[in-house]
Amino acid sequence: MITRRNLLKNSALASSALAFLPQLLQAQSKGGLIKRAIPKSGEEVPIVGLGSSATFSSVANNEDATALREVLRALIDNGGTVFDTAPSYGGGSSEEVAGSFVNDLGVADDVFWATKLNVARRGATSGADPQAAWEQIERSFSYIEKPVIDLIQVHNLADLPTQFGILQELKQEGRVRYIGTTWTGQQRYEQAEEAMRAYDLDFIGVDYAIDNQVSAERILPLAQDRGIATLIYQPFGRDRLWSRVSGQELPEWAADIGANTWAQFFLKFIAAHPGVTSITPATSKATNMIDNLGGGVGELPDAAMLRRMSAHVDALPQA
Repeated sequence: MITRRNLLKNSALASSALAFLPQLLQAQSKGGLIKRAIPKSGEEVPIVGLGSSATFSSVANNEDATALREVLRALIDNGGTVFDTAPSYGGGSSEEVAGSFVNDLGVADDVFWATKLNVARRGATSGADPQAAWEQIERSFSYIEKPVIDLIQVHNLADLPTQFGILQELKQEGRVRYIGTTWTGQQRYEQAEEAMRAYDLDFIGVDYAIDNQVSAERILPLAQDRGIATLIYQPFGRDRLWSRVSGQELPEWAADIGANTWAQFFLKFIAAHPGVTSITPATSKATNMIDNLGGGVGELPDAAMLRRMSAHVDALPQA
């Protein structure tokens, strides 16, 4: 399988010294990271953040502390704040490891900490154990050592009556600022839409990529109508898009929107949708983190450019 790590192994970006990466981002950005408002509050967050599934959690399991610390440092030092995690990522290690690093670095107050409630099976309509849910939430608080968590979402639409009810209690108590739910995969977008209409969601997490645009047609417009913020997952289709661009040169016209790498190309496409609040690609490398942040600065594509970008990717070989 072609991964981003394989593609960047011999690139100029990957071989740049970490000390020079902040200057790289600064050179890309004149006005800083683009920010989007959370509809329910008006609070603004950077449009590109960091996820902790996939590569991040695998590194956590391998105890590569230096790599994870540098990724988090690169995020915060360059204007990012949004960090998305879950108790289930990395076999349960990702949230705990990330919390310890955030606390060690003294940046807990700088991070928009987004975690999840996940004690019912994926997509279950019932079966969540309230006691287990409360215990999981308390563990999340102990990992980040913040009196108030920024966002907790019910993972994968699982038993919303039970689990979202618990989150509503936490919000009323002032222990969590925002609450919501997540789903990735088109097979249950209808249920996601029902949840967006039935529950007072502050956020919804959903998949969206240049070659996976169904959520842009269904979920994101409804989120705009309902005043729901969005976290975007799988912006690279996990590794699917890296496989598709293997051996492919970035088109020269990508420079018209300040996209210098494929990652920035993909992220700017997503960021152009007004229903997107923050995109959370996962990575275990600080170089990739800086590259990703470059997708959240400068010009975004207009409608004509979006069509051109989409057509270009559609013409590439399927992964």
